[in-house]
Amino acid sequence: MTSLSLSSIRAAISERIDRVGVILSALCAVHCLASIVLVSALGIGGEFLLAPAIHEVGLALAMVIAAVAIGAGALRHRRAAPFVTAMTGLSFMGAALAVGHGFEEAVLTIIGVALVSVGHILNLRRCSCSLSGGHDCSQNADR
Repeated sequence: MTSLSLSSIRAAISERIDRVGVILSALCAVHCLASIVLVSALGIGGEFLLAPAIHEVGLALAMVIAAVAIGAGALRHRRAAPFVTAMTGLSFMGAALAVGHGFEEAVLTIIGVALVSVGHILNLRRCSCSLSGGHDCSQNADR
């Protein structure tokens, strides 16, 4: 029976949160595209799909998940790229809240969620040992 260290447990949790971040980013992009199609082409779902609360809650959720997973990864791996990429994406998502509903909002949101997703993927890839079952990436600075 192998004992789990605290760092391996934290790495496993961070990895799962990164995966959730990628999934939520994809769902956000689908929501954005579906909103455009359903509202503009079919004229349905506008009150629900375009509700400001959905976008505000989505941004808040993205910020929390990115802060936990990507922030922890940046500290563990000592690499800025995942953090900078995700924060740039969150900035685009925040800018999308500042413009009115429409094409500009969709473009900013899709760029934002794509960058946040790339940040999560970079964070996952920094720890190549996660593929081999180990999680203590801090022992090797190249990971």
